[in-house]
Amino acid sequence: MRNIILHQREERNRLLSLPYIDRQTTYPVDMLLQSPMIKLITGPRRVGKSVFALLALKNTNFAYLNFDDNQLLANWNEDIAMQTLSDVYPNFQYLLLDEVQNLPNWDLWVTTLYRRGYNLIITGSNAHMLSQEMATVLTGRYIPIAMYPFSLPETLQWYDITPTSIPTEKQAKAVSLQDEYLRLGGYPEIVKARELAQSYLSTLYDSILLKDVAKRHKIRNTDGLYNLAGYLLANFCNLITANDITKEFGLKSVTTTQKFLNYLHEPYLFFYLQRFNNKLKAMKKAARKVYVVDNGFVSTTAFNISENLGRLLENQVFIELIRQGYDTEKTLFYYRSRNDKEVDFVTRQGIKVEKLIQVCYDLTSEKTRRREIDALIEVAGELKCQNLQIISYQHKEIIKEKGFTIQVTPFMDWVN
Repeated sequence: MRNIILHQREERNRLLSLPYIDRQTTYPVDMLLQSPMIKLITGPRRVGKSVFALLALKNTNFAYLNFDDNQLLANWNEDIAMQTLSDVYPNFQYLLLDEVQNLPNWDLWVTTLYRRGYNLIITGSNAHMLSQEMATVLTGRYIPIAMYPFSLPETLQWYDITPTSIPTEKQAKAVSLQDEYLRLGGYPEIVKARELAQSYLSTLYDSILLKDVAKRHKIRNTDGLYNLAGYLLANFCNLITANDITKEFGLKSVTTTQKFLNYLHEPYLFFYLQRFNNKLKAMKKAARKVYVVDNGFVSTTAFNISENLGRLLENQVFIELIRQGYDTEKTLFYYRSRNDKEVDFVTRQGIKVEKLIQVCYDLTSEKTRRREIDALIEVAGELKCQNLQIISYQHKEIIKEKGFTIQVTPFMDWVN
């Protein structure tokens, strides 16, 4: 155990020596460290959760355990581990538990540590941590911090471009980076080396499916799992139903299908957006829209990207809304009007509809422009909402029609 923890300390120190950028988070780091509550950093694999935690703790005395280490798991002994941590990190102030969901009954152990007064920072790549373990065992004892692949502003920052004030000489570079970002996404390793996108993302995709889904849930039919994930990728930003998928793949039941869809959400690979309806039962019955955590996963498939620019932009807007704290169960939806006109996103505060957002890559076609405007105005009337926006790739305009004002905003301006 001592050798494992010493080896992990070397890895910790190596990571701390590398260059990074500051990540965008909901809470200031100083406030997080001062709180005695458990700091839970969740999000997909390889988005920088561990790095964020390490940087937050850089100037403190902290101990470190990485549970994405088979040797640690195979030799795990709670009492020996804690004694060894005290020897290796004398008088440590904080304890960082990385990918702790890999440890059986981790939640009970974390609860015990919390009661003993340890100041804990834990990371995990599974939404199940929030939905069940954390919610039932640690309710009211933790602060959730969600992390995702780099946003566009973070990507620009990596290339020393200040998103809110781009000098003339860097504008062409910023536009080029935005184009790359739309197609290849924001995983940190890809932002640093775009030429690695295909191989890196294919490997990461396999790792998520095999390690975070198949292994965790003991799924033997990995071909079926890959086929379902491929179907969702092919239909990103489109409507799906468990009934249709059950028939498509010949699954045992709709319940089985729903279970597998949930498995694919747990590692933050896919998200499902409900249709807005004030009646909960009707909302649950309606088709959902599927989104993927990063556009780069789309680029690893055989799709013709040029035909999917509108969907790629919509997917990126969805992820940005999630990054801003909107919740697909409570505050973020899509909507279909009585005349079957769709608005991409409805945001809600409490019981009030806050905003309607339409995403359109290019508004130069009069037919496209008319479709987007008409849908927004019709839905605005039904939902009694005056805050209307179209997010485009580059177009900027204010449209006034039928008593409504629609703000057309370029994606780069919107995310800043």
